[in-house]
Amino acid sequence: MEPIKDQFFMQRCLTLASKALGSAAPNPMVGAVVVYQNKIIGEGWHQKAGEAHAEVHAINQVSAEEILKKATLYVNLEPCSHFGKTPPCADLIIEKGIKKVVIASRDPNPLVSGKGIKKLKEAGITVVENILKEEAEFLNRRFYTFHQKKRPYIILKWAETQDGYMAPSHKKEKKPYWISNALAKQKVHQWRTEEAAILVGVQTVIEDNPLLTAREWPGKNPLRMVLDPNNRIPADAALLQDRFPTLLFSNKKINTTNKQLTQQVLRPFDLDQLMEFCYDNKITSLFVEGGRKTLDSFIEAHLWEEARVFKSEKKLGEGLEAPKLNRPYTKEEKIGANKLKFYFK
Repeated sequence: MEPIKDQFFMQRCLTLASKALGSAAPNPMVGAVVVYQNKIIGEGWHQKAGEAHAEVHAINQVSAEEILKKATLYVNLEPCSHFGKTPPCADLIIEKGIKKVVIASRDPNPLVSGKGIKKLKEAGITVVENILKEEAEFLNRRFYTFHQKKRPYIILKWAETQDGYMAPSHKKEKKPYWISNALAKQKVHQWRTEEAAILVGVQTVIEDNPLLTAREWPGKNPLRMVLDPNNRIPADAALLQDRFPTLLFSNKKINTTNKQLTQQVLRPFDLDQLMEFCYDNKITSLFVEGGRKTLDSFIEAHLWEEARVFKSEKKLGEGLEAPKLNRPYTKEEKIGANKLKFYFK
């Protein structure tokens, strides 16, 4: 019965950790619970980068230190062992006299990986590992990808008609042509709050003049990134007029008075250089919204982990064909009359 009990409490850690989706980055999402006599007596999660870790919140909820010495701490990621913006959690666990720690997965960060567990064991603490390991690593897939592949976790997103088109051949206005429904739009705005950055090519800016913000969902706006190798971005583009941070990648800098616009010259101008920039600047996830040329460039370079594709009931008959992944989808959901297909590489 021990593994079932461990799974039960670890699942609570994962539920707590998931509350920090979009706010903990570039740190991982971590939840922790303190258990005494099969009851949770303290719990918490890492709410924001730079603030107290999950273990601190959970331990601080237990006022009686004598009980802590008889309790078990559950945490979905290996406790940190180094000084960052906060002190090491492994040291706190040892200081409080906790005798047993149950962990889902090891930290992929070389500063931590295995070192937190080693420190706990050397202090005489019993450490149980790999409880709901697969679920824990999937939850923190952005964090794992960032440290293991030295680049962001990349999500591709587009909408296509029933006959496989993502836009008409010609548009009368410079605004998005909506293929999916209003519920799908709200879902996309939710996704934007969950990722570190959102990326489009300059052609999307020219044709659609998007804002790329999360207007229809509470939460933070992602960093907006535009690939513009030939400096074609219009001076009156909507995303150059507001107060939200924007990062323009180009071959040379443009003259602008917009204080929210940061410019980065890429030489050579390619996705490898972009990935290197993202890693150096701790951009742990990238939400790529298109258009077709930009999406295809990521697909052809095998730079993606996940694709989310809305399939509409509409038909165009002709137009700009949607990208092709040439693989079966992993799961499907209904979003009103639309279908949402998830692909995992």
